[in-house]
Formats: sequence, C-alpha cells, structure tokens
Amino acid sequence: MKKMIVILTFCLCLSAWGAAGAGPIEVFVSIPPQKYFVEKIGGGLVQVSVMVPPGASPATYEPKPRQMSALAVTKAYMAIGVPFEKNWLGKISAANPKMKIVQTDQGIIKRTMAAHPHTDHEEAGAESHEHEGLPDPHIWTAPPLVKIQAQNILQALTGIDPANRSIYQTNYEKFVQEIEALDAELKEIFAGREGKVRFMVFHPAWGYLAEAYGLEQIPVELEGKEPKPAQLKELIESAKRLNIKIVFVQPQFSTKSAEVIAKAIGGEVVLADPLAQDWAENLRKQAARFKAALR
Repeated sequence: MKKMIVILTFCLCLSAWGAAGAGPIEVFVSIPPQKYFVEKIGGGLVQVSVMVPPGASPATYEPKPRQMSALAVTKAYMAIGVPFEKNWLGKISAANPKMKIVQTDQGIIKRTMAAHPHTDHEEAGAESHEHEGLPDPHIWTAPPLVKIQAQNILQALTGIDPANRSIYQTNYEKFVQEIEALDAELKEIFAGREGKVRFMVFHPAWGYLAEAYGLEQIPVELEGKEPKPAQLKELIESAKRLNIKIVFVQPQFSTKSAEVIAKAIGGEVVLADPLAQDWAENLRKQAARFKAALR
C-alpha cells in the first residue's frame, strides 16, 4: 500500500513538474501598447515579447536576428496593422509555420491618414481639405477600438489554450471595465470642448483619439514626408490663427519641422508618445496635455 502511495505521489510530482516546465504561452506583438492588452487578458499564462522596441518606428523597423530566432518557439504573433508588418509578416510566418498569426485589427474600419492641411481663413477646421491617404494604423489610441482588439485577443488565446478559457474570459471582462472607465474619463476631460480643441502634431498619430472625443489634430508631416516650404508657411499661419502654442512630437521622428513652427509661433515642442507601454496612463496624460495646451 505504501509502495502504491509513493508511486502515485511520484507520478503527481512528475505531472506538476511537466506543467510547470511547459511555462506560459509565448506571444509576440508588434508594439508596446499591445503588450499591455495581451497581458491584461492573458495574465500570468502568457509571456509577451515586443517586436518594435521603445524609440523605434513601426513604419521602418526591421526585426533583429535574435527576434526571428525567438519566433521559432512562439505560439502566436499579434499583428495590429502597422506599416512594417506589410513587408515582414510573411517572413515572420515562415520562421514558424505552426505559429498563429492574429490580426487584432480585424473588424475595425480604419480612417485615412490626414494630409497636410490646406487651410483658408474661411475654413472652420484645419483638416477641411483632407486628401485620401493611407489607412491610419494608430487604432490603439481610442478606447472604443481597443475593446474590439481585446475581443480578438481573447478569441486567439482561448483558441490556443482552451483549458484556461474561463481565466481569459474573466481577465477580458475586467479589462473591458477598465477600458470603459477610461473612455468615460476622457469624455469628461473634453466635455463641453467638442469641436474646440485643436492640437498640432508632427506625426498624425492621434486621429482616432480626436475622432472619438470631438477633437481635431493638425499634422505637420504625412507618410514620413516633411512639409514643403509653402506647406510649412501654411502650418505656421494656421497655428497663429488658432492660437496654438505647442507642437506635439513623438520620439520616433525628427523634430526639425516642429521646432521651426514652434519658433515661428513663439511656442514650444512637447513630447507625446503614442507608443508608451502603459497604455491607459499614457492616454490619460496625453488627453490632459492636449486640453491644457489649448486653453
């Protein structure tokens, strides 16, 4: 009897060791905010690696050899539609054919990137003459769109690991509550200011945030192109007319044109990074900065 108990105990230990050895599910994401999303839903059941590190641009990034090697043991790659994926997703998939490619932007209708504004004094908005452009990939800047991404992440994780479906579902529901609370907070920040808050940004990364809360972003560059002298003059005139004193920039891009505009309007250049990993706190801070800068 004692021998049977010892054998049973040994088998149970082996089983526990095997489960522990299996470890969390290895997941790759394209940008830091996605790490926040996946960890909120996956909790300790996932190990998330970010392809594009802080300070690098999702438009031009090229994966490092060590990252391509790490993909060989990755269960899923969570894509979001940033430009570098167009050239690299095929190669990423080829590195591990068994890896699941998840389009977390599935179901989201994307706006077009705003062109350089051509503003006339009669026009009410700086983007009134918006031209057709590329789809705007910055869908993580608006809480309502993050809810859609969260649903796609939930479906992917439960598909990979159905045994822990209830854990993922519980985490997902908590995350949705967090998203909705943040959405309500941002609405409160801009309450009564809809259509009145205009902010100038070097790279048009905040279009979905602006669209969700009745704001208006005025972009300096588009598709990585610096404004021409005539466009730069128009931007300076627009900033003066709208009493804009701050040009928001992000660390992944040159600040040369933004500094020229800031100097011409007697203003300043201020950092606004849409790629910060602490997604909720970053949106909260940036929303407050946009509002405060334009009082």
